[in-house]
Amino acid sequence: MRGVQIRDIQIYHPANEVDNEYFINYFAERGTDVTGLVTALGRNKRFIIDNPEENTLTMAVQASKLVLDKTGLQAKDVDLIIFTSQTPEYLLPSNALKLHSLLGGDLSTICFDINANCAGMLVAIEQACRYMASNPRVERALVVGGDYLSVHSPEQPVYYSNFAESAVAVILEQAEGTRGLIDSVYQTDTSVIDNSLFPAHGLSNLYREEYTAKDAQVEFTPFDDSVCAESAINSIKILLERNNMDKEEIGGFMFSQFTIGNIKRVSESLGLDMDKVVYIGDKYGYTASTSPLLALYEAVQAGKVKRGDYLVFWTVGAGWQNVSLLLQY
Repeated sequence: MRGVQIRDIQIYHPANEVDNEYFINYFAERGTDVTGLVTALGRNKRFIIDNPEENTLTMAVQASKLVLDKTGLQAKDVDLIIFTSQTPEYLLPSNALKLHSLLGGDLSTICFDINANCAGMLVAIEQACRYMASNPRVERALVVGGDYLSVHSPEQPVYYSNFAESAVAVILEQAEGTRGLIDSVYQTDTSVIDNSLFPAHGLSNLYREEYTAKDAQVEFTPFDDSVCAESAINSIKILLERNNMDKEEIGGFMFSQFTIGNIKRVSESLGLDMDKVVYIGDKYGYTASTSPLLALYEAVQAGKVKRGDYLVFWTVGAGWQNVSLLLQY
């Protein structure tokens, strides 16, 4: 039995830690009360960038160095680099190429970026695993995700008081004795396709005289996100049923950390053992594309996930698209 396993995972977040009071006071000065919002979302503290030298790319570099050091690898040992973000530092060149340059990658390394919004890390891992399974010459991949949304959403209560910054780097490796990625389910419903827009008026309008830099910031129209939870419930049922697995066989559930309410709704509806459902949104806030992988990192560090465990991941990207994965760790 040979599959593509997660060899190791490391994270990086900025040093600046803020609590709910920071956001409550920030928006109170602007005439908005977010007390109920941050409570309902299940927040406590989060890490946000306050250093002009830090951004999505610098965080990705730090996370990548940590995972390479942890595994005793060099960038030249990696055959594939995938970077994912909805707030990339550059569009040209790709951030994966920037990582390759800054880390010292090999001439033959494949590099590219993807953007699946908050579903980015799960999509990138799934695509890397499937590519590696079909190409035996790609033995090892570095998948990195990160987001820096606070700088782009200072006037949006749901974004600014909820989202936080981080980067996650994962080494994927072909290995014997593991099934690796087993299956995935995507469910796409574009009924709220324009509820989250960045840049608000599109890239082609950035230079029009009637728009300022503020007009390029995130534009968010609130909507009932419980529909995403219903889709998650359905997709996880499909994932387990078509692979003949019971929920009791799953060692851990790593869900989107967007709201604690959705995590509870999905878990209760599926009748999951809450000891297996990882919640880290109170500690990190909502870190967008990296949130399910931060949950995995914390679970591994706490000894809740061990080699051979079957894991279920679920997240949702703006627009919206649910993504669920079943894999063996």
